Amino acid sequence: MSGVWIFDKNGVARLVTNPTRESFEQREPAVPGTATAPGARPRLLVYLPENQVIRSYTELEERLTQLGWSRYHHDPNLIQFHKSDSSSHLLSLPKNFAKFKSFHFYDIVVKNRSFFEVREA
Repeated sequence: MSGVWIFDKNGVARLVTNPTRESFEQREPAVPGTATAPGARPRLLVYLPENQVIRSYTELEERLTQLGWSRYHHDPNLIQFHKSDSSSHLLSLPKNFAKFKSFHFYDIVVKNRSFFEVREA
């Protein structure tokens, strides 16, 4: 039995063999940056010092700038931030904030451990 088990709202599981992206993304996310798999819990990025939920690039860029990150205008298909010229830390994010996925949130958290956290909505 290889594949992925999916749980619906009633807790009933079904096996999806050879899953594709389309088999998980059946609808647009209700909240920007949330998981779209059926039964997945939405995630939020929280700026810990003020307990602020980050809901836009404007808010995110403001917080990252305060932490020493700079906008990197090298790739027109991504929004990127780098920590400093002497650091290898680079955040590469989708241009559309609504297309944020959990791994984007966790990338921000790992590189800013004391300042951001991912929470369930």
